[in-house]
Amino acid sequence: MKKMNILYQLRSAGVIAVVRADSAEDAIKASEAIIEGGLAGIEVTYTTPNASEVIRTLAEKYKEKDDVVIGAGTVLDEVSTMDAINAGAAFVVSPCFDEASAKLCNLYQIPYLPGCLTPTEIRTALTFGVDIVKLFPGSAFSPSYVKNLKAPLPHINIMPTGGVSLDNMQDWFDMGVIAVGIGGDLLAPLANRDFAGITEKARAYKEKFLSIQKG
Repeated sequence: MKKMNILYQLRSAGVIAVVRADSAEDAIKASEAIIEGGLAGIEVTYTTPNASEVIRTLAEKYKEKDDVVIGAGTVLDEVSTMDAINAGAAFVVSPCFDEASAKLCNLYQIPYLPGCLTPTEIRTALTFGVDIVKLFPGSAFSPSYVKNLKAPLPHINIMPTGGVSLDNMQDWFDMGVIAVGIGGDLLAPLANRDFAGITEKARAYKEKFLSIQKG
């Protein structure tokens, strides 16, 4: 039940913000700015210093908000996976598939979203209980690649990350993705520590997602 609830949160969020920062403080402030802008899915990458503390802080702050879901990204191995789960990550994202991480997430009823690109990689992930595949890097293909994948694999849930923007987000959802991961464009104002700018960007992505939902 726990895992199903988190998967529902991810699907409802629609846009998952990939937060990379040079400090834990900036990661927390950027995440808060994103949530203020209306986006509810936050993926704190393990390339961020003290990422587990960022996750712990955010998970505690937003634990009463049912729509906000805090997860970990750029998780490469079993040790980091366990660290993220202990910190309160509701989901774990990786740039590639890791068998040990998949098993551990299944054990704790935590959705595991590994980066996959080919049908073979996706098939391997599915056999280890993966519910959502992170199509990475999304910029390597056009949205039509999703349509090609879903022809022989209609049951897969795909979240492209990398290369998704306000301009092409509609195209990805039209091809049947379940959610999208947004990083560089959304966090661009962080270079100047412009947190109000991040909120504005998040609001634009939220409005775009809502318009897509309405059709």
